[in-house]
Amino acid sequence: MGRGGSAEVVVDATDVLKPRTDKRDYRCVGLGNALQALIISDPETDKAAASMVVNVGSFSDPKGLEGLAHFLEHMLFFSSEKYPDEDSYSKYLTEHGGHSNAFTAAEHTNYHFDVSADYLEEALDRFSQFFICPLLSAEATSREINAVDSENSKNLTMDMWRMNQLTKMVSSKDHPFHKFGTGNLETLDIGPKSRGVDTLDELVKFYKANYSANLMRLVVYGRESVDDLTDLVHSKFSRIKNTGRKAEKFTGQPCLPEHLQIIVKAVPVREGHSLEMMFPITPEIQNYMAAPSRYLGHLIGHEADGSLFALLKKLGWANSLSAGEIDSSLEYGFFMIAIELTDIGQDHMEEVVSLTFQYIRVLQQQGVAEWMFEEVRAVCEMKFHFQDKRPPISYVTDLAGNMLLYPPRDWLAGSSLPRQFDAEAISGLIEQLKPERVRIFWYSKRFEGKTSQKEPWYGTDYIIERIEENLVQEWSKATTHEKLHLPSANVFIPTDFSLRDPEPKVDHPFILRKTKMSRLWFKPDTKFRTPKACIQMQFNCPESHYSPEASILTRVFTKLLVDYLNEYAYYAQVAGLNYSIVTTGTGFQVSVSGYHHKLITLVEKICDKIVNFEVEEERFSVIKEKVMKDCMNLRFQQPYQQVMYNCSMLLEHKRWHINEFIEVLPSLEARDLSAFFPRVLSRVFFECFIAGNLTSTEAESLVEQIENTLADGPLVKARPPFRSQHIEQRIVKLGPGADWYYPIAGTNPQDDNSALQTYFQVGQDNTHINVLLELFVLAAKREVFHQLRTVEQLGYVVFLMSKNDYGVRGAHFIIQSTTKDPRGLEERVEVFLEQFEKDLQKMSDEDFKKNVDTLVEIKLEKHKNLWEESRFYWGEIEDGTLTFNRPQVEVAALRKVNKEELLDFVAQNISRKSPNRRKLSIQVYGGQHVAELEIAKGEAPQETTNGTIPEDTVRGDGLAEDGKSAPKAAANRIDNIYTFKRSQQLHESLRGGKHAAYA
Repeated sequence: MGRGGSAEVVVDATDVLKPRTDKRDYRCVGLGNALQALIISDPETDKAAASMVVNVGSFSDPKGLEGLAHFLEHMLFFSSEKYPDEDSYSKYLTEHGGHSNAFTAAEHTNYHFDVSADYLEEALDRFSQFFICPLLSAEATSREINAVDSENSKNLTMDMWRMNQLTKMVSSKDHPFHKFGTGNLETLDIGPKSRGVDTLDELVKFYKANYSANLMRLVVYGRESVDDLTDLVHSKFSRIKNTGRKAEKFTGQPCLPEHLQIIVKAVPVREGHSLEMMFPITPEIQNYMAAPSRYLGHLIGHEADGSLFALLKKLGWANSLSAGEIDSSLEYGFFMIAIELTDIGQDHMEEVVSLTFQYIRVLQQQGVAEWMFEEVRAVCEMKFHFQDKRPPISYVTDLAGNMLLYPPRDWLAGSSLPRQFDAEAISGLIEQLKPERVRIFWYSKRFEGKTSQKEPWYGTDYIIERIEENLVQEWSKATTHEKLHLPSANVFIPTDFSLRDPEPKVDHPFILRKTKMSRLWFKPDTKFRTPKACIQMQFNCPESHYSPEASILTRVFTKLLVDYLNEYAYYAQVAGLNYSIVTTGTGFQVSVSGYHHKLITLVEKICDKIVNFEVEEERFSVIKEKVMKDCMNLRFQQPYQQVMYNCSMLLEHKRWHINEFIEVLPSLEARDLSAFFPRVLSRVFFECFIAGNLTSTEAESLVEQIENTLADGPLVKARPPFRSQHIEQRIVKLGPGADWYYPIAGTNPQDDNSALQTYFQVGQDNTHINVLLELFVLAAKREVFHQLRTVEQLGYVVFLMSKNDYGVRGAHFIIQSTTKDPRGLEERVEVFLEQFEKDLQKMSDEDFKKNVDTLVEIKLEKHKNLWEESRFYWGEIEDGTLTFNRPQVEVAALRKVNKEELLDFVAQNISRKSPNRRKLSIQVYGGQHVAELEIAKGEAPQETTNGTIPEDTVRGDGLAEDGKSAPKAAANRIDNIYTFKRSQQLHESLRGGKHAAYA
């Protein structure tokens, strides 16, 4: 028995299988009301967290009330009998450094939050009221239906949602898999009203019928002891009613014979061609220790020599391939092989499918390889036992889901640890992947005008065709391609997990080595003591971005590098070594992380590929096609993403527009890259940051070797850049009184959503200003969400955040909406700010101190793993700010600020009345607001002849020549990004000033 009396039974904690390196304490608890809980005690944590999963989801929605389970998830956040103030739960969490969220799946609903560790008890008390006595008010119901509808509206032009629903549409109407789970205004309001159904009544019935304690699983994570946390859980959650309701079981299969052996051709929103082969299978949960789907997914999804993908890539037919189980439950599952086809691959779809079945037959004929299973098992064990600490909120969310599926011993491991080799189970799964059982979903814009059906919820155009028997026979009996075979043994699996003695024992990165060609920052792991390391290398190449052609060729170059490395480096990725090669504003960046044992070997291979780079014409064509589609598909981003992109375009001094890439790409050929590559590497400075379980000698030796490799390359002899080619990262400096707006049409005419980003620029990195800005954002962001989203129902996407562009700080509001056009949204932002400023003036000293204390806690939150720590330090290096002790410096400043300083900050930088405010609004008009855009663009611009306040009137400090505040300018319309940027001053580049890497 455990503490808290006879109301709960405690399972021996040793029954929970946990990682060998995990020092946290775990306890399984069963309360008297049959609620099961997992307690996690972590004395070192800054954040506490909890997650409750309820064993009911969208499959249980009543007919004609699609989305009711999802709608209930939204409604529980509002208020309860004990805490009747609307939104007080979210407000409490925000005031104490936390946040919350939830999601509704097919068969369960998950609620979760985190909070500063000292405030867990009250946060749990508020959270528990979701499940004890929620107030499901009529007023909140009518408002929040709009939020659900807005959420659904956001998804209507997203292919992921559209195609997911299409797979459900093409299934048995008698199985809940067929349902539409999100809900919208029609299913939750208009439709029910037309039938005389009261949605609120149905919501209350649904809650009372399904939210029973015995159907719930709870995870609580805190710094208190397991005994104290057990008492806390007992005191807060024992009052949840247990109605004895049994979890609903959805027996039967989603697919009948008529839903197999079919091809569904559908038209996506985005450019590209996708092929998804889906097979109904026995779900892995029924035999998770043998992990047949994991084994098969590993082999079919492999990318090294002999794999299906390696062959498809060599033929020029595919850009990517993945395989594994999806959409599984206790009763059914699907195995999916997803292939991104090239334009040529689109013309060879039947042959692609044939090769897929040939590879499956290779696995069948060669038999299940025990050595391969043991390799998979070894990698999974390594990842489980050396896993890094994660943010508590994501950890508890995953564990709560596991509790519905696995016995207590495997609540932590879930299905991540294959433990039993079962050749029969794996062979049985392979048998289920036959041509007669396949469901092919094939997506391409080429099917436009060739479809005859429309999916009702998202409007996707599609057509279903039967796969003829002769084609099935052909796929079943085709001669196996000679290039298909099992992968080799993985030489990258590490065996050395020894920990190096960190030397020197330093708290922050320091410069270990510096030459005219490189600078090495080093930080040994003194905190986490894991056998892992992280290497960041930024190659700054002055020739890489001097024109749109140069910039896009640099991007093609980095993608070709990854392409060439893939067959070799895929083994490294499987074994826990992650790498990426991406373009940056000044060149390209190589990032490598994972177990230290084979890390340097991989870095050396990457650098060897860089200096020996040669352009293969066929692969150039494939990658160029892929880059072109990526550029074209930016048109289909959500409007809120479009406003952020355009804001960056307006603020960043040297940045080419995506339209310029689209213009130059068609004419580029392989020989252009062959001629360009020597120029890219002709002048190079690379900045390197190495952290983790490597010695300073190893770090220094690696960078010296890379420098020598670049300088003595067989194709190009790299040299350091000239001083005049120094890195520049400059941001537009908005003048005092600036009030600019940039109205444009959304790039996807099918999207009715509009969006607004209102940005207030504050200034360049300054400790005092930074903390006042963050205090403002912290104090306002909860009210922004409550007022503009919850009360005014402007849209699902509503937030306020601080913004940092290479050390230039500001705050920005982002709202996406169908209810108001961007100018209407902007006016609501201004009205909100006026009211907020008044509320701020009335804020008590006690509430002000609470905000300061919360921000202090947020800033002092410890990094949970090496990657979090490295990401912070690398950010300081990239921005050029180099304030490695930023949390401590800013906390010291925070503790000195007073309310009057915050009021003055808001009055000077945010208030509409301020002559010094620097404001920039980006307005994207969706399909519903075309007329409003014409009005916004048709107005005569209220600006001076050159679009700026005359330089002889206003000085850089915002004062006129007579020393008085400059007059506030009227709003100015931006008609051209580049004309605007040329008319503005710039902030200094921190990377090119006092912190110059190679001055």
